[in-house]
Amino acid sequence: MKRYNHNVELTSAEMANLWTQYINDSMSVCFLTHSVKVAKDKDMKEVLEFALRIAEDHIEKITHFFEQENIPIPKGFTVEEDVNLEAPALFTDTFMMVYMHVMTLLGLTGYAGAVATSTRADQISYFMQCNKETMELYKQIVDVMLEKGIYRKPPRVNAPSEIDFIDHQNYLTGWFGHHRPLSVVEISGLSYNMVKVIIKVVLEIGFAQVCQSKDVKQYFLKGKKLCEKQFSILSSILSKDDLASPSSWVSEITSSTTPPYSDKLMLNHIVILVAAAIGYFGAGASVSQRRDLSAEYTRLMGQVGLYAEDGAELLIKHGWLEQPPLADDRQKLIKKK
Repeated sequence: MKRYNHNVELTSAEMANLWTQYINDSMSVCFLTHSVKVAKDKDMKEVLEFALRIAEDHIEKITHFFEQENIPIPKGFTVEEDVNLEAPALFTDTFMMVYMHVMTLLGLTGYAGAVATSTRADQISYFMQCNKETMELYKQIVDVMLEKGIYRKPPRVNAPSEIDFIDHQNYLTGWFGHHRPLSVVEISGLSYNMVKVIIKVVLEIGFAQVCQSKDVKQYFLKGKKLCEKQFSILSSILSKDDLASPSSWVSEITSSTTPPYSDKLMLNHIVILVAAAIGYFGAGASVSQRRDLSAEYTRLMGQVGLYAEDGAELLIKHGWLEQPPLADDRQKLIKKK
């Protein structure tokens, strides 16, 4: 293979991948550092420690990439400023496994996208390695969850006896009257989105329980109500086909009112998850061939989009929203002359 000796700058996509991962992993380091300290279950603690080592390694490598390119290192989040290591646990070990399961799935999606948008050899190799590490973490999480009996599988469906083809447009309907049963593809999308919604509910309740800022607390409570409503809507779709919904983990919040994390970290965490939810609702809509499901997903995306915007405005108000690298403002540069 031909080797190029000239220096290749990071593309905007590669810079975005590294910047976004730095912010997310600096948050993970904070969240996991406290979680490891208060964890009680030995097996679960080992999983959290492995996840923490991965996140810390990512921070070190991204810092090196940015220093090589003379790009300012993002501030992100730090244990010194954003974590109270003396605070008791806010969530049980059980919830932390469920939380890590969802976060790892989000990470795998992000790393796959980073590989697909990278062209420089070191960037492709780096994000391929990130994906490999995260797949190993995912396996460890699932193994522990299965061993502890806390893994909730998606609804069971009997295997078909033969292959079939769609021969009528009624397959697409769903507005009025009788509609066909959900397909396994649609069930998978509904279940996956519901798991992510219930994770946000638990986080928002827990964060509201300990946060210091009144307006941030109100934002979390507003999000809780929105997520509960969305979970109920998606659950009712499954129940109409006599299919079970994912478990609620609200009981896995402790009674602590001492904040283990800064309001800045907690608010950023929720806003990032809400923004990601828009994409996953869109993915659910893209694989749903019943018109009523597509319409429902579209409506949910609109609600989440407004909530995400409110969160971004709140972050800006408090000076907590870090700006990613921007393209040059040509008009501003021209006016300097």
